Amino acid sequence: MHQQMTSDTLAIILGGGQGSRLFPLTATRSKPAVPIGGKYRLVDVSISGCLHAGLRRILVLTQFNSASLNRHISQTYQLDTFSGGFVEILAAEQTPDNPHWYQGTADAVRQAARHFTTHKASCDLILAGDHLYRMNYRELIDAHARTHADITIAAQPVDPDTATQMGIFSFDRAGQIVAFEEKPKPPRLAEIGRSIPEGATFAAHSDAQPFMASMGVYVFSRRVLLEILEREAGVDFGRELIPAALGQYRVQSYLYRGFWADVGTVESFYEANVMLGRQAAPFRFWDPRYPTFTHLRHLPGSRLTDCHVCDSIVADGCFLDRCNITESVVGIRSHIGSGARITRSVLLGADFYEDGAPHDPALALGIGRNVVLDRVIVDKNARVGDGARLVNERQIEHLDGDGYYIRGGIIVVPKVASFDQARHVRSAEQQVRDNQHGGLNGRGGEDTHAEPGTTAGPDC
Repeated sequence: MHQQMTSDTLAIILGGGQGSRLFPLTATRSKPAVPIGGKYRLVDVSISGCLHAGLRRILVLTQFNSASLNRHISQTYQLDTFSGGFVEILAAEQTPDNPHWYQGTADAVRQAARHFTTHKASCDLILAGDHLYRMNYRELIDAHARTHADITIAAQPVDPDTATQMGIFSFDRAGQIVAFEEKPKPPRLAEIGRSIPEGATFAAHSDAQPFMASMGVYVFSRRVLLEILEREAGVDFGRELIPAALGQYRVQSYLYRGFWADVGTVESFYEANVMLGRQAAPFRFWDPRYPTFTHLRHLPGSRLTDCHVCDSIVADGCFLDRCNITESVVGIRSHIGSGARITRSVLLGADFYEDGAPHDPALALGIGRNVVLDRVIVDKNARVGDGARLVNERQIEHLDGDGYYIRGGIIVVPKVASFDQARHVRSAEQQVRDNQHGGLNGRGGEDTHAEPGTTAGPDC
């Protein structure tokens, strides 16, 4: 059954929307193209899972800032010509019948149907391209066939706080999904009580995690998918199409109890990366049986000179000189100068090595000498000058600075930005004065929590 079902299944990976909650990391790239773990892209997680499950026909639907994602996929996933397998990109397009771009997850699949229906399949596996987890899709597809389901949705147990941010199921005692609500408020969760009723024979959950949440991973029988896309006008699977399918189709769940994270915000992206360096990390890219594939770059091993590195990841092709790195991720081709102290930070690395001496030696590509970083994300090809100090000691939650941003208390240096020490002390002080007079997105100083005369922003 394994090989037959997977060979008769088409995988569709959704490239996501604008990714505003992950800004500025999505300023020039889509969410699935955001680097993670030092050397990977988020989309590598879903594609690798498909390949390990024997799924060789994979479509990636893209729309916003898709150039980087398109380039990564075309350079990385070149399957055997004679196998019939492919990893192809379907870009959003305006047509005489529909002049609109993708309006949601279901609308993206609906608009792509005229292309993917040319590939015969009994089932379609629909995935998000911006989640971090490792699932055996073969077992999911087998469960769909074994239960004779029309729709199967992967679900995981969550606590009440997490449940308010996800779609929540209610089951009958036999395991059939009888209700689905998207992001219910705490009073509604109190009414629901628990997803799995007492006396259920198919599964149970703990009091600490009384709700079962959708992971945004779906298996549709092809006939049912096309029917519901044609009949229902909704644009989103979770909010509209799945609730509409209940009572009309056989909708089953597949219970997943492994690690899963939606890294759709700056905070969740940061936490997922820092977690990777811990000894008991619940997720690891180096799984011996199911490794995560990515672009082969032929980079040399990293060179470390008299460095102290603890609970961290250092990717390929880096040059670290007499620095101290703790609970951090150092991305490919990173250069860190002597005396730097990097703590609980994520460096996405660089796309190239600087050829020859930089125009300004104090502002070379990478992290300069005697730099201090704490809870910082430095995007690709950025320059942090000698002596810079990026530490959010005032615990500011939200700020748009000159050459940096703060989101959820985490400092972000955007792609290709240059952070110069002397210039940014003055600009940060000016930013506070502007914010206190309504200069930050019309919100005044409410996001800075700064007192008059203090410096909001990184303590440079």
